[in-house]
Amino acid sequence: MVAHPPCTRLCNSGLRWLSAPPKGRTLQEMWRDLDQAAALFSACWNAPIERVCVENPIMHRHARERIIGYQRPAQFIQPWQFGHQIFKRCGLYLRNLPALIPTQVLTPPAFGTPEHKAWSRIHRMPASPHRARERSRFYTGIAEAMADQWGGVATDSEGMEVA
Repeated sequence: MVAHPPCTRLCNSGLRWLSAPPKGRTLQEMWRDLDQAAALFSACWNAPIERVCVENPIMHRHARERIIGYQRPAQFIQPWQFGHQIFKRCGLYLRNLPALIPTQVLTPPAFGTPEHKAWSRIHRMPASPHRARERSRFYTGIAEAMADQWGGVATDSEGMEVA
């Protein structure tokens, strides 16, 4: 299973809403949303399935505390390691799967340059009706690497082998 549970309340960028909710929402609603998101992550991570990958951005401590059987991500990846000109660090929580090997590594631009700012557009997005959808986008290069590298994974008596 490869899962991408909603990260809005789990990730560091959502931490601010736990002390100052957005207009039209209450603190109680924000904490309830966090509990629900952590429960969904827990269900994915603890599913009775042999091989699991749960993808999620960097989590804040309140999220980590609520996840049953929480473990640190097995690895962190960036879309630019898979051919996309984007900065967006994501954690892969892996069970019985090998680390994902970057496939099309790009050279990130120098900090402060216009190109660097363009690659940082996810973090620089202004409020808009499409912002959440754009920020949660999963990149095809990463999905293709997962399919190619994990699609043939089989377990034998000596561990993981790619068939």
